[in-house]
Amino acid sequence: MIEGLVERARELGRSVVPALAGLDEEDAARRALDELAQAGLLGWTVPARDGGHDTRGLCPPDTVSVRVLAALRDELAYHSGMLDVMFVMQGLGSYALARGGGDELRAEVLAEVARGGSIAAFALTEPDAGSSLSDVATRAERVSEGWRLDGHKTFISNAGIARFYTVLARTAGQPGDRGGLSMFFVPDDAWGVDVEPFEVMAPHPIGDVFFRECTLPAEFLLGAEGEGLELALATLGRFRTSVAAAANGFARRALDESRAHLASRRQFGKPLAANQGLRFDLAEMDTRLRAAQLLVDEAALAVDTGSPDTLAVARAKLFATETAGYVCDRAVQHKGGLGVKRGTVVERLYRDVRALRIYEGTSEVQKLIIAREVLDRD
Repeated sequence: MIEGLVERARELGRSVVPALAGLDEEDAARRALDELAQAGLLGWTVPARDGGHDTRGLCPPDTVSVRVLAALRDELAYHSGMLDVMFVMQGLGSYALARGGGDELRAEVLAEVARGGSIAAFALTEPDAGSSLSDVATRAERVSEGWRLDGHKTFISNAGIARFYTVLARTAGQPGDRGGLSMFFVPDDAWGVDVEPFEVMAPHPIGDVFFRECTLPAEFLLGAEGEGLELALATLGRFRTSVAAAANGFARRALDESRAHLASRRQFGKPLAANQGLRFDLAEMDTRLRAAQLLVDEAALAVDTGSPDTLAVARAKLFATETAGYVCDRAVQHKGGLGVKRGTVVERLYRDVRALRIYEGTSEVQKLIIAREVLDRD
């Protein structure tokens, strides 16, 4: 099954990427989502229980298969960062709803997510709350209509094109308190929601989202009050391994670009690939990538089967994203001046891959997790 899905993603990447190149950022994002929907791939971002595809025993029907997510992100990232991010955001932005939403809300929204008819976004990060979610200051207060939301989220992927946001907000306590956080479903057209897009080095829709006396019905609380941090961490725990898989896709493409260039480019009367130092580079790139792929396989299997996965996921996220940074950097170096020319494949990969060492848990946070797990072993 997974092999067939990867082939479908490969065909999509080959056919769609040239068309995306001529579009502006928002149009490219919408076109990418439409193509992913037509290829039937978005259904893998939503649990089968809620209108997603049947994983045939890879994971329970109320969740999504990390093995499928990882395989698809690896292949989509190989072809296009835009295809990759639009694919995964459907799952990342809707998973808290799948975990904590009521039956009626899930039925109304998630089948549309799986069909590409509703674009999802995940709103955790704030100007003063990044790696430490306990510092979230966005506040939700009970009112007669349900809840009133006030706050500022930043670096929110799909800001401006999303139909809804899953938002982490404080319902008790003060910033810095680990408790008192809850998760909410917020439609983009709710009164008091404002978006200010900005640009990052790897183009995709992203921006600030402001909530100013945004009133929500009571049923838009996801899970119980005070369970927001658990929902956020469950979402990150489910999707973090797929970040590592996307990193492998970017690195795999960079390695292929380097291999082809070194074999064909001649300098000083011989192919660049004849130089021992550059051959050593390729050997290092290939070996690190293979190790990263094995770590992703281990982590994805552990999450899908419910095995202890914290250490496996952190290892995969750390090693794969750091490896991708190294591989893409060497690919730029191998291309020489062409490696920094805007629009070349390796230049794009160099920009695409950089954020992966930051979002959904920085490399430094992964090291802290790994060290904690290693030190706590019996």
